[in-house]
Amino acid sequence: MAGPRAIQGPAMTDPLKLERRRRAIHGWLLLSPALAMLTVFALYPSVATFWTSLWSRGTRRNPSEFIGLENYRALLEDPTFWKVVWNNLLYAGVTIPASIAIALIMALWANSRIPARSFIRTAYFTPTVLPMIAAGNLWLFFYTPSFGILNKIGALFGAPSVNWLGQPDTALWAICIVTIWKEAGFFMVFYLAALQTIPPDLKEAAEIEGASRWTYLRRIVLPLLMPTTLFIFVNAMINSVKLIDHLFILTKGGPSDSSKLILYYIWENAFAYFDRPAAAAMTIFVLIVLGLLAAFQFLVLERRTHYQ
Repeated sequence: MAGPRAIQGPAMTDPLKLERRRRAIHGWLLLSPALAMLTVFALYPSVATFWTSLWSRGTRRNPSEFIGLENYRALLEDPTFWKVVWNNLLYAGVTIPASIAIALIMALWANSRIPARSFIRTAYFTPTVLPMIAAGNLWLFFYTPSFGILNKIGALFGAPSVNWLGQPDTALWAICIVTIWKEAGFFMVFYLAALQTIPPDLKEAAEIEGASRWTYLRRIVLPLLMPTTLFIFVNAMINSVKLIDHLFILTKGGPSDSSKLILYYIWENAFAYFDRPAAAAMTIFVLIVLGLLAAFQFLVLERRTHYQ
């Protein structure tokens, strides 16, 4: 009896090993395009950026030298950097919740039974399809002192002319308004798609139970929209760091760095001042912050989100 068992054992396990190996190879082949893209466009640039941040700024007479974390120390001692960080935090703190709230309100209205619903949806989404440079030029006309539409409207009520983009107290807020106007329609599309997946039976059941519209919205709609809200929040957070197109048109970070954001400051150091190591150090700082926020998303927010 021992002989046949000893012979049949490898014969039974070899097909299983071959099947597992075939599935593993098939899985890696499916993952290889994504891994190649991530390696070329994400991992390698990140490693190269970190390596660049460890060197000094080089010139023809003084070639760059390895200085370790000196660029990071100089970055932490740079008052302009901290002013830019504060500007970006304020910019994100204003644009993210405002864009999400306005997008939700527009989606709820555009999803209801109202006349010209298709026209309203198109009108809300129109700012999204405009290039940011075109949107910046459009709002530049709105903000122009004395001749801009906003000052013309204010003059009808006796308000003085305001240089919206030329004053430190108003420049960043003017940039925030442009961003909210541009992004709210884009986020509305995701909310609108999510609202259309909610079964109408839930609303009928809530009406039978005597629940008000506010109760239905708060108890049923908003919890079911949490996955979409989380997705929109992550996109809005990324956009608050990467959007700099309108700064080139409207303020160029001025006046007195009052509207300068982190990505514009990185571009300025890399391509205007030709200080690539300092720009690389700031880039690593941004990647670390975004990584921590991503970890918070997966460890905390993801667990509090119900997908069904």
